[in-house]
Amino acid sequence: MVKAVRVPVFLDVVVGLLTAVALPLAVVAIPNTISIVAALLPPDIPPVSMMRAHGLALPAMLLTVPLAAIAVRRFRAAPVLVAGLTLLALADVAGGYAESTWLVGVLRVLHGIGAGMLVPGTLAAVLERPRKNVLLPIWAGMLAASLLSAQALALWPLDKVESWRVTLQPYPLLTGIALALAAAYLVLWLIGGDAERASASSDDTAASADQDAETATGSTAAQGEAAGNRSTRVERVRLARTAVPSAGIAVLAIGMTFDWSPNLVVIAAALALVVMLGLVATGTFDEPGGRTLAFTNVAVGLVVLPTVAQTTYLELGGVGGPGLSGIWLPFVLAAVAAVLAALLAGRAPLSMVFRLTNGGLAVVVAGLCAIRLLVPQPYGPPLVVPFVLLAVGAAVALVSALRLAGQGSALLGLSLCVPAVMAGFLLGSGIQFLLLQEVSRSTDPSQQAVLGGFVDALHTGALAGGFVVVVVIVLASVLARRDAASGTAFAHGGAVRGEQVVIPAPTPSPEGEDGATGESLTDR
Repeated sequence: MVKAVRVPVFLDVVVGLLTAVALPLAVVAIPNTISIVAALLPPDIPPVSMMRAHGLALPAMLLTVPLAAIAVRRFRAAPVLVAGLTLLALADVAGGYAESTWLVGVLRVLHGIGAGMLVPGTLAAVLERPRKNVLLPIWAGMLAASLLSAQALALWPLDKVESWRVTLQPYPLLTGIALALAAAYLVLWLIGGDAERASASSDDTAASADQDAETATGSTAAQGEAAGNRSTRVERVRLARTAVPSAGIAVLAIGMTFDWSPNLVVIAAALALVVMLGLVATGTFDEPGGRTLAFTNVAVGLVVLPTVAQTTYLELGGVGGPGLSGIWLPFVLAAVAAVLAALLAGRAPLSMVFRLTNGGLAVVVAGLCAIRLLVPQPYGPPLVVPFVLLAVGAAVALVSALRLAGQGSALLGLSLCVPAVMAGFLLGSGIQFLLLQEVSRSTDPSQQAVLGGFVDALHTGALAGGFVVVVVIVLASVLARRDAASGTAFAHGGAVRGEQVVIPAPTPSPEGEDGATGESLTDR
């Protein structure tokens, strides 16, 4: 009895702690911070070459996420999380001995692969647990907080350092704690999860049998198994398809370091964004909310981390801001607000989820407007407004969209988030280069003029990002109405608390009385 009751509860606690630790570790691998310690590099290592090597983490991460999403569906979350954190730990240890550019490149690729395994791994671990009504909001809130604070977390260990290698191992102790939690999760999953997995398998079999009886009387078990295999293959194809824009954006990210034209980068990144939105608009989804979740991931990834990263650089002490020590309070308050808002949104009625998703994205737009109005600031407290708006809006939109999406659609949407982050960085960097080129053409560009160029680039990027988020809100609403008008209805929508699933429309209504089990079609 102790094993049957206490182990699953303790397993949920471990999953929650692992999510809270692993997500920041994964996202903090994204920023390229080597330029901050360029003066500490050996004289025989060109800073440009080191920046190219250090920047390989994000391309590796965005290529890994869809593959890791396929892996967690095949092998479950626990072994994938242990493997990802093991890679991060090995890269951290080896980072202390890095001596050459090529080794830095290898280690940063390992960082990207490990981080790319953690993001879908933590989401799958949460979705596998019965207490998703608590764990899922924690995951969404921590992802929003991690995206918001990634640049600051990456810069924090570099204050007054004496070695450039700190950029390769910013938080080794935290990596060790996360690895220990992942190992405990794996052991507990193996010990206490057998009964749960057997029960889930029995439920899946019963549900499949019921559906077969309603749709094809007399069908055999072999036919049902074949249908399940086809569904699994279709899901893997969809996940693999998201690697196409990821590969294109990865090439752009690497090519930009070789002095590609800023105009070319902006145009190519914008086209990649259009491709991602097109994939979501024209794709098919097996659960209600799947399309909306994919749109939400693109919008959140595009604007939160890239915008706040530029804001963080502008608020450093050397350019007139309060420095990292002066803006820690806005980041902490925003992170706490994100988790609390996600927990509240996770308990809202399912009939409100589409309104909450669009409302969360609207709050993100408000945060971008606040960036334009309040940044830069010589003091930290005013930054609470944009940071809280961005974090809360992203957390509410993510958790609301996730509540009606099964594991397949959740992982598919997540596979578009990291490419959107890269697209946001490329668009922001391209706009920044274009505006700074105009400043450099003046006869005697002053430091104030250069700083003004950075500020204008941030404001222009926030305006463009806000426009894209508004387009996403409109697209999600229009396509939800189309899906509802076409009679698209689902009996199983991945509901968090086993509640009745609604038709994906701006004003949804309950389905029939057959009930929702929390199981998605792709889970069969």
